[in-house]
Amino acid sequence: MSVSIVNQNNFEQIKNSGKPVLLDFYADWCGPCRMVSPLVDEIAEENPQYLVGKINVDSEPELAQAFDVASIPTLIVMKDGKVVNRSVGARPKPQILAMLEG
Repeated sequence: MSVSIVNQNNFEQIKNSGKPVLLDFYADWCGPCRMVSPLVDEIAEENPQYLVGKINVDSEPELAQAFDVASIPTLIVMKDGKVVNRSVGARPKPQILAMLEG
């Protein structure tokens, strides 16, 4: 599976996909975000059981505000439409996978 670009128009569809969802809140200018981004891409490619989406906080400020994103990168895991896990800052791939599995 590839990464979905999440916006206001497709968020409900992503949230209600029936799969655990990993959301990566990022910005193009953010150095730590650029470190996390390829890991998120790998997780999407290697784990079709998860739906992985990226939300650009500059182009989707309403979504960032809805999730109380104050710092980026912020990673949020949702199951059944509810937030079950979140972390702020760059994380190694095993920790991101553990968030999804936890």
